[in-house]
Amino acid sequence: MTAALSTQSLVILAVLTPFVGALLIPLFHRSPNLRETVTLVTAGTLCLITFSLLGPVLDGARPELQILRIVPGLDLAFKVEPLGMLFALVAASLWVVNSVYSIGYMRANDEPRQTTFYVCFAIALGSTIGVAFAGNLFTLFLFYEALTLSTYPLVTHKRNAEAVRAGRIYLLLLLGTSLLLLLPAMIATWAIAGTLDFTPGGILAGKAGAPVIAVLLALYVFGIGKAAVMPLHFWLPAAMVAPTPVSALLHAVAVVKAGVFTVVKVAVFVFGVDNLASLGQSAWLTAVAATTVIVASIVALRQDDLKRRLAYSTISQLSYVVLGVAILAPISLTGAAMHIAAHAFSKITLFFAAGSIYTGAHLTEVSQLDGIGRRMPWTMAAFTIGALGMIGIPPTAGFLGKWFILTGAMQTANWLAVSVIVASTLLNAGYFLPIVFRAFFREPPGDGHGTKSGEAPWPMVLALTTTAAGSMLMFFLPGIAYALATLMMGR
Repeated sequence: MTAALSTQSLVILAVLTPFVGALLIPLFHRSPNLRETVTLVTAGTLCLITFSLLGPVLDGARPELQILRIVPGLDLAFKVEPLGMLFALVAASLWVVNSVYSIGYMRANDEPRQTTFYVCFAIALGSTIGVAFAGNLFTLFLFYEALTLSTYPLVTHKRNAEAVRAGRIYLLLLLGTSLLLLLPAMIATWAIAGTLDFTPGGILAGKAGAPVIAVLLALYVFGIGKAAVMPLHFWLPAAMVAPTPVSALLHAVAVVKAGVFTVVKVAVFVFGVDNLASLGQSAWLTAVAATTVIVASIVALRQDDLKRRLAYSTISQLSYVVLGVAILAPISLTGAAMHIAAHAFSKITLFFAAGSIYTGAHLTEVSQLDGIGRRMPWTMAAFTIGALGMIGIPPTAGFLGKWFILTGAMQTANWLAVSVIVASTLLNAGYFLPIVFRAFFREPPGDGHGTKSGEAPWPMVLALTTTAAGSMLMFFLPGIAYALATLMMGR
């Protein structure tokens, strides 16, 4: 009983800690050192609390608590299961590193409204933990929307015409998909199943036929706009107008990860993997995911702006997770869950490097990066590791997720998925390796263009080398991520 109460307390503390930090940060807006100390302490506290839940979850505990009953069958409730635990660990760990990076970036670039930035960041992380630990679709939906609203001021941080336009696209697509597609799907699920509680095996299993399941699956997949499945992906490249720490948040820590996490969660706990397989409702999802992977990769090849190239890479890489779900093999779902974590560490490293290049050399275009590795060796070494992770080359964690997804595709004779994984890996190499080649093997320009040299401020370099090391560490020590991924379906 005591242990149960203890884990329940940890769950609520994990959800509340970022929001408490968001309340405290404005009190120190006139003292940047104290304001940033509060940010770091809040992030560190959340990380410690989240890791404190790991042991009990690996031992079989599933801490849960009901906060508020709206009507019978509709509760604000939390429950920690392995998939949510994995997502929360990634978000909490990377918030600490992103906070260190943000301090260096925001100060070095003399960004305005820094207090608002840190407050919105904290609210976004609190919303992310709420998504991770949601016990039902209703709770997940509330925190999912809170995440959209809290990141809008971050996307529009610069408040120029381009940022305002990007913010409109961001809200239009994310709120529009939620209200017009996701919410109706939830209402229909509640009407059919009588509950929105996440249930192993799926709450819709045996309660609806193939046509209904097909329609609901489409509503969920396209209604979860943060997953950026084409053609509902435009918000992501547009949001690259935001400061680089925000781009890292959008791509690696919170927003897009909340999207693909929700896709996996819905597939496993709402529809049920066996139920989807028996009804034969995954072929079209394989085609949609495959199209997104390939088309986004091709578009990435054509982008000279470094952050936009990384944005289209994210769109492609996210659909690996959707593809892993569509294959409907246990090992491919394990790979999908692991790819959430692997992509987070690799992609945040790449965005950290892009921000460091901008801060240290004032360069934003791929075509400008000749010889930059000689002036910023730490930054570009970390970029190289992140790029290898995106391609899926050992010794980076990106290899493991892709390998499991590929294995699942081969086990189920899903040759479309196999061909897409192989082709996209070559495309990934096509848009990442030329950057590495330019950085280390081309002479820097001799016309004085981008003459400012040297690494970015040390907090930024520390952050990006830490996440690059984390990507490699996950390859050699994948135990926690693999254990949580395999436990996801009760194995």
